[in-house]
Amino acid sequence: MWQDLLPIGQDRDSRGYRRYAWTEADTDCRAWFKAQAESRGLTYELDRNGNQWAWLGDPEAGDAVVTGSHLDSVPDGGAFDGPLGVVSSFAALDELRHRGVEFTKPLAITNFGDEEGARFGLACVGSRLTSGVLTREQAYELKDATGTSLPQAMEKAGYDPESIGADPERLARIGAFIELHVEQGRALDLSGDAVGIASSIWPHGRWRFDFRGEANHAGTTRLVDRRDPMLTYAETVLAARREAQLAGAVATFGKISVEPNGVNAIPSLVRGWLDSRAADQQSLDATVTGIEKAAREYADAHGIDVSLTRESFTPVVEFDHALRDELARILGTRTEVKAPVLGTGAGHDAGILAQSIPTAMLFVRNPTGVSHSPAEFAAEDDCLAGVRALADVLEGLACK
Repeated sequence: MWQDLLPIGQDRDSRGYRRYAWTEADTDCRAWFKAQAESRGLTYELDRNGNQWAWLGDPEAGDAVVTGSHLDSVPDGGAFDGPLGVVSSFAALDELRHRGVEFTKPLAITNFGDEEGARFGLACVGSRLTSGVLTREQAYELKDATGTSLPQAMEKAGYDPESIGADPERLARIGAFIELHVEQGRALDLSGDAVGIASSIWPHGRWRFDFRGEANHAGTTRLVDRRDPMLTYAETVLAARREAQLAGAVATFGKISVEPNGVNAIPSLVRGWLDSRAADQQSLDATVTGIEKAAREYADAHGIDVSLTRESFTPVVEFDHALRDELARILGTRTEVKAPVLGTGAGHDAGILAQSIPTAMLFVRNPTGVSHSPAEFAAEDDCLAGVRALADVLEGLACK
């Protein structure tokens, strides 16, 4: 399975993945998922929001145990973020069938669409729509860098966008959702453990800073006469690092656009996108407030206009404590693998669904700590340990 999936959407030069929502690479990933479902005799289903489902047992019976993740990527992302969870879900089902267990609840494997938000700028679109966090009207306003809207992209890929929206009936049939994911940090590597259990997802958000100055000639305009928004942007980037260190948070300006974007022109507009996350809301608020304060001070000093727009925000997600404790109990009695409980600064579909259904996560060790990069990695032994842990959890939740 892993080898079949690896070539899809991989860039020849960067070796990273460009599996963006509703593109050819995404279509190929979806075809892979459907083929895996059908080869196992599972009931394949595409829901109203384009999320894929593979069912063992009656989908209408209720109290289903669901596992899975996503197959899309960030620009030049790694091979493990998302796909490891989907591949491991199919492999865990194979393991359970090999054990000869008897299922007492329906089991489903899912691939949620557009988790990374690389194309339309909003993460977890598929799970947000399903849970009602993102409305149909809001989804229709999403556009990519070329101006193509989400419904236009879906339609071009052969899907009907008319039916997208909240799907409470589907969520009501789910008793538990378990997402396995490669760890996007080094906590497990430092502790020496192959598998971990998630405790919570840090609160996080994305903010757009617009710095407006005055376009002018780069060669003839005196330094003292310039209203260069790039200077204010640069100073704000440094402030982000400083404020994050003070609050014990993280803050990153990872995307920028410049107008008129000429080598020999002073910019008239610099637009930068901030991603910030922290272990608690107070620390996150302190970080973003400090960055905004510094940006406005620098802007005033250089004659620059600055505006701030919060484009997305997810509060702290505490995974269901009872389900989390049950995972720890199952792994403690069924396997020799020790699974420490740890928090994460990365967002996931599980974090969105946690607002509606009992949700938990398993992490697989990433020895490099690198993610959202071609250098992302997990050793085969650790991946197999993750499959066994997931199989143990699914057996404990859905089987006799």
